[in-house]
Amino acid sequence: MADIPKTAEESDPRERVIWALRRAELAVQKVKDQRLRALGMNAAHYTLLISVDAEPGLAGATLARRLNVTPQAIASLVARLEDGGLVERRTHPRHPQVKELHLTAAGRDALREAEKVIDGIEQRVLDLIGADESEHLRAVLDKVSGAFQPA
Repeated sequence: MADIPKTAEESDPRERVIWALRRAELAVQKVKDQRLRALGMNAAHYTLLISVDAEPGLAGATLARRLNVTPQAIASLVARLEDGGLVERRTHPRHPQVKELHLTAAGRDALREAEKVIDGIEQRVLDLIGADESEHLRAVLDKVSGAFQPA
């Protein structure tokens, strides 16, 4: 007779898929922070730099919504990166109260160095699970994240 699947209430909470996702996220985050530290940054710095690189002129409030953090958290992070000469705030041409974020030349250089670190971590994942499984995992994770996006 086939095993009857346990309901969420009957199963060990540590065996849930969402807990496995969280453990994987924390493990990768820890490695990113450790390896990026040698460059004088952490994963949050990298996330902001890559986001601004992808969309120059992004406003801090927009970035905060996308990353699901508070505008104050983004403002603090931007201030640190601005003090380090990696990003600059420019006044929006039509909305003077809005400050657009842009990478400086130093910010682009720092991002390129950080990308080498991230590429190494990505390669480790590929080495662990293989290219096919990696592509499948990415597709599954995209499906999960898409299912929880606001309509």
